[in-house]
Amino acid sequence: MVVVIPARGGSKGVPLKNLRPVAGRSLVARAVDAARAAALVTDVLVSTDHAGIAREAVAAGARIVERPDELSGDTASSESAVLHALDTLAANGQPQPTITVLLQCTSPFIDPADLDEAIRRVLVGSADVSFSAVEDHGFLWTRDTAGNVLAVGHEAAHRPRRQDRAPQYRETGAFYAMRTSGLRACRHRFFGTIDILEVPAWTAPEIDTLEDLQAVSELAARRAHAAGSAALLDVDALVTDFDGVHTDDAAYVSQDGTETVRVNRGDGLGVSRLTRAGVPLLILSTEVNPVVSARAAKLGVPVLHGIADKAGALREWMREHRLDPRRVAYLGNDVNDLPALRLVGWPLAVADARPEVLAEARLTLAASGGHGAVREACERVLAGRAAAQAAPSGTPFSHVHPGAAPAPELHTSPVATATA
Repeated sequence: MVVVIPARGGSKGVPLKNLRPVAGRSLVARAVDAARAAALVTDVLVSTDHAGIAREAVAAGARIVERPDELSGDTASSESAVLHALDTLAANGQPQPTITVLLQCTSPFIDPADLDEAIRRVLVGSADVSFSAVEDHGFLWTRDTAGNVLAVGHEAAHRPRRQDRAPQYRETGAFYAMRTSGLRACRHRFFGTIDILEVPAWTAPEIDTLEDLQAVSELAARRAHAAGSAALLDVDALVTDFDGVHTDDAAYVSQDGTETVRVNRGDGLGVSRLTRAGVPLLILSTEVNPVVSARAAKLGVPVLHGIADKAGALREWMREHRLDPRRVAYLGNDVNDLPALRLVGWPLAVADARPEVLAEARLTLAASGGHGAVREACERVLAGRAAAQAAPSGTPFSHVHPGAAPAPELHTSPVATATA
């Protein structure tokens, strides 16, 4: 049961789309995650022409099929990539899989259980092809060559109620489970007995534009927060931005130009508890206003401010304190936090963060900046440490953020085997 994920590097609508993050995980890594989590899948291949995508896919646990130039252009079909992957397997002496699944990176919400069900239906002989779709009650229209407007699939003069209409289904484009022998014979994803696997509507969004990416990122952030409202942070240190995190990102300017900000006393209590527990905390800010150092002094924590290169400063601070980046949390709110967020295992966002930050965050907090976000982060760290200490010896408490781990080098053989 082989999953093939086409992931070329030449996307025009969203450059390097397959490396764009949604909830802290790139689209190609999310696709690999979904495939590997399906119980019936035995192998996951990513077909790509881009070294960066290959490294990301290998780090996520996939094997790489190097796609030739003639199959990497805008007009190359997904089927051509899948068939090439199967040919590559055969050339390396591996048997033809019984079932081949085409899985698309552009659908970031694939449920592994749905993937398993599609494979099962083909495996037991109920269908030759099973693909994901959602019920659609829309009325479709088109124009003919003369410009006349025509109804599609319904009569314009007859408008039955939704419950009186025969159900229609729209492909999500997420996955297609196919009997391999039929795919090879027909060289197309639809053949023989075709089955529709209806999936929840929230899993259906596809990403074709930057607007799609933003909408999906916001949806992922909402769902991640709902699912992880009680999530604990098993980390060794917490680093925070200042403006928009300790504050609500507003400033009060007096007539002589002096700036003041509003902070949350509850944040101070959270910081105090965290530092008493021996957890390192750092405020890292681009702001040069003395108010940053004054607040840090009040909290009794170190501060680096007036920093243009936040990622460089964070990397050096972690090195000096001998911290594993995968066990560090960084809490940010705006685009200047993105390089730092990408360095750590737990990138966090305040509730009112910019969409780009929400997309990068592994966890979005319930509280907004200046309204208890720092307190919430501190309490989650403390709760995570307590849970880790209570866990039996040798029991892993939480998973390291996969995107933070260094990716192995890209192999040059036609099929690259992922390192464990």
